[in-house]
Amino acid sequence: MQTSQIGIPARWVTVVMSAVFVVCWSSGFIGANLGAGEAPVLTVLMWRFLVVAVVLGAAVYFRWRRRGLAPMSGRAVGSQVVIGALSQAGYTVTVYWAIALGVSTGTTALIDGVQPLVVAALAGPLLGAVTHRRQWWGLLVGAAGVVLVTWSDATSSADAPWWAYLVPLLGMAALVAATFLERRVVDPPSPMIILAIHCGVSAVIFTAAGLLAGVAVPPADRTFWLAIAWLSILSTLGGYGLYWILLRRSGVTSVNTLMFLMPPVTAVWGTAMYGEYFGWATALGLAMAGGATWVVNRAESSTKVRDRRRAAEAVGAL
Repeated sequence: MQTSQIGIPARWVTVVMSAVFVVCWSSGFIGANLGAGEAPVLTVLMWRFLVVAVVLGAAVYFRWRRRGLAPMSGRAVGSQVVIGALSQAGYTVTVYWAIALGVSTGTTALIDGVQPLVVAALAGPLLGAVTHRRQWWGLLVGAAGVVLVTWSDATSSADAPWWAYLVPLLGMAALVAATFLERRVVDPPSPMIILAIHCGVSAVIFTAAGLLAGVAVPPADRTFWLAIAWLSILSTLGGYGLYWILLRRSGVTSVNTLMFLMPPVTAVWGTAMYGEYFGWATALGLAMAGGATWVVNRAESSTKVRDRRRAAEAVGAL
C-alpha cells in the first residue's frame, strides 16, 4: 500500500483532501452571498483577488530567495494566464453575478453541478481518457440528483429572472475549458506558482474592471472585510489550491465527480446561514450525489488496481 511521507496511507490522505476541498469550494457560494449584500460584485472580486495575489506573491518571492525557482518559458506563463483567466475570473464573475441577480447559493451550485457530465463526455475525445460503464451510471445518477434539487430550489423562489439561471452555465463552461487546458500542460509548475499566476491575472482583470466601473473603493463595513477574508482563505487558497492538487493526484473524472457534492453541501449551508429553502428533494439529491461520488471513485479505483495487477502479471510472464 502506498503511503505518504508521514506514514499515512495515500488513499486516506486523498480522502481527507477531497473532503476539505468540498467544504472550501462550497464556501465560495456562501461567501459570494455574504459579500454581495455589502458591495457591488466587481468590488468584492477586486479586493478578494488583490488580497490573495499580494499574499501569494510574497510567498513566491520568499521561496525564490531561499530555494530558487525553475525558470518558466513565456509560453508556459501564457498558458497559465489563460487558464487562470478562465478558471478564476471567468468562473467567479458568473457565480457572483447569478447570486446578485437573486439566484440562491444552492441553486447556483446546483447548476454548476452538471460540470462532471460535461468533463466525462469530453475526456475521451480531448484527453484519450476512458470513462467506464459503472462511472457513467454514477455520473448519470449524480446528474439526476442535481436536476432534482435544482428544480425544487428554483420552483420554491421567484426572486431571480429566468435567464439568471443560465448565467452559472457560462462559469461552468469556463472552468471545464480551464481543466482541459491544464491537462494538456506538459510540465506544470508547483500548485503555489499556478495559484499565484491565476490570482494575479484575476486581480488585474477585476481591478481594471472596478476602476472603469467606478466601484474600486471598498466599503468600511466589517462584514465586507469578513467576506473578503472568507473568500480569500477558504474559497481561493483552499478551494482552488486543492482543485489543482487533486486534479494531478486523482485525475479528471474523480475530482470533477466531487462537484456533485457541492450543490447539496451548499444548499445545507445556505439554509443554515440564510434560511434558504431545504426540502425532501434536497435531501434526496444529497443522497444521490453522495452515492454517485462513491460509485465513480470506486470504479476508477478498481480499474487502477486491475491495471496494476495485469501489468505485474505481464512482467512476471517475461
